[in-house]
Amino acid sequence: MSRRGTLLLGWALALCAIALFAHLGLWQARRAVEKQAMLDAAAQVLRERLPRPLSAAADPARRATVDWAAGLGRFDERGALLLDNQQRHGRAGVRAYRIFLPRQGAPLLVDLGWLPLTGDRRLPAIARPEGELALSGLLAPPPSPGIALGAGLAREGEGWLLTRVDPAAIAAATGLSAPLAPRVLRLDPALRLGYDRDLELLANTLPPDKHRGYSLQWFALAVAVLATALILTFRRPRRARP
Repeated sequence: MSRRGTLLLGWALALCAIALFAHLGLWQARRAVEKQAMLDAAAQVLRERLPRPLSAAADPARRATVDWAAGLGRFDERGALLLDNQQRHGRAGVRAYRIFLPRQGAPLLVDLGWLPLTGDRRLPAIARPEGELALSGLLAPPPSPGIALGAGLAREGEGWLLTRVDPAAIAAATGLSAPLAPRVLRLDPALRLGYDRDLELLANTLPPDKHRGYSLQWFALAVAVLATALILTFRRPRRARP
């Protein structure tokens, strides 16, 4: 292949790589902005704590936002839902959810908190709180699912084991007659109910700073490929020795 053909092929590959790395860098930068906006909004909501009704959990216009909410209702008789692979204090465990039926509004998932797993991975028993209860907490989108593979939940005894929180799939698997609200109630840690918990939104996912760091790395790779292509293009070919 001639030098011209080699250069054209090399630049085609370099431009593809640069476009890919730049796209990944922009994606990471956007995720940083989105997560920082969520954290800022949550901080303001937690400072004010102006309660909305629990029915706000089903508001489609606010499914990606956070609100403080409070209301009365009962926990559904169906078993608990345990989200697997949840780290806390350096230990592996599960996050417990139960379906709550508010007086008004759609059923919603309530995050009861985190429990550790033993070495044999025996799932903990999650008691159902009885009677009508007054709940309050942070309405927020479910934890990020990451790469969604498979059904995302499987029957385990009287409840279900989850690999991600998918309200639509949970409603179908549990046989609910009404759709689950798209937001989850992160239960107020001050309530004497549930397990070890806080209102940290990004406990098991990347914070904005990590996304910014990865964004810079992808952009640096794009610049490195461009610099390498320029050097190879304008480098003088070696003369053959006589």
